[in-house]
Amino acid sequence: MSTILGDSGYQQGIGQELGVSQATVSRTVDRVVNSIVVQSNEWIKFPTTNHELMEAKRIWQSMYKFPTAIGETGCIHIGILKPNRHGDENINRKGKPTLNVQPT
Repeated sequence: MSTILGDSGYQQGIGQELGVSQATVSRTVDRVVNSIVVQSNEWIKFPTTNHELMEAKRIWQSMYKFPTAIGETGCIHIGILKPNRHGDENINRKGKPTLNVQPT
């Protein structure tokens, strides 16, 4: 993932979509990633023992019929300024401009 996020060509494409510079995308990616890293121990929990791993699998099998799953990821809408180009594509159901992302 860091290869994609750190790629200036990728950042330039995102910047063109949102109507901002590559440097702005780079600074924003840096701030977001650093914020996630700082708070990751609070937000991200994995089983740490074999017992916890087996219990997570058992729960996912019994509740959701996913026999080897141990967790899930969620999606979140991140508020943005409405892009100059194709701005209406980023309007969420509440009428606000956002990017829908799925952190993993």
